[in-house]
Amino acid sequence: MPLKPEQRDKLDVTDDTLFYENPRFVTHVDEGFIQQLTDLYRERLKPNTRIFDMMSSWVSHLPEEMEFDHVEGHGLNAEELERNPQLNHYFVQNLNENPRLPLPDQDFDAVLNCVSVQYLQYPEAIFSEIHRILKPGGVAIVSFSNRMFFQKAIQAWREGSEASRVTLVKSYFSSVPGFSSPEVIARQSTTPNVLQWLGIGGGDPFYAVIAYRN
Repeated sequence: MPLKPEQRDKLDVTDDTLFYENPRFVTHVDEGFIQQLTDLYRERLKPNTRIFDMMSSWVSHLPEEMEFDHVEGHGLNAEELERNPQLNHYFVQNLNENPRLPLPDQDFDAVLNCVSVQYLQYPEAIFSEIHRILKPGGVAIVSFSNRMFFQKAIQAWREGSEASRVTLVKSYFSSVPGFSSPEVIARQSTTPNVLQWLGIGGGDPFYAVIAYRN
């Protein structure tokens, strides 16, 4: 298991559903990050396939010109998910309390997780579920930057560096037999972290860890 018990701890131990009770109709990364993510989806996803957007919100950043057979959404705020025009269906579930996804085996061609992996306390269970619901040859794309709700991120993420977070996500995939060797896309920002946190120029760093179900 990649994480020790203390590494799963959060500063805010209250129920996650309370933290996400009110909708946030904002994007948590800048336009440069979003464009890179949409370009990546355009490159790795195929039209007329089934997509699961895990820990989603009111936007999925999927290429608008691509048509999919079905896009299933998941998150913690129903109002945000209801507003998302790219979802065909969605459900609300706290994965830190119940990691079992109410989805059939080998039902999706792709599983996406955008800027949310840092909040998973039991990622081994979740990544096992990702593997379960993916079709053979299906792709999982986990993207993240250096932004987070600090009080809700797990200790291993909060106290890590950008490089160690990439290693951590790779270890999540590696903890589950049946994934390909994780591929990493890393585009670091040239602006010091302190200035990025203040919202000053330079662009958000972009990281994506990608693996396929063998």
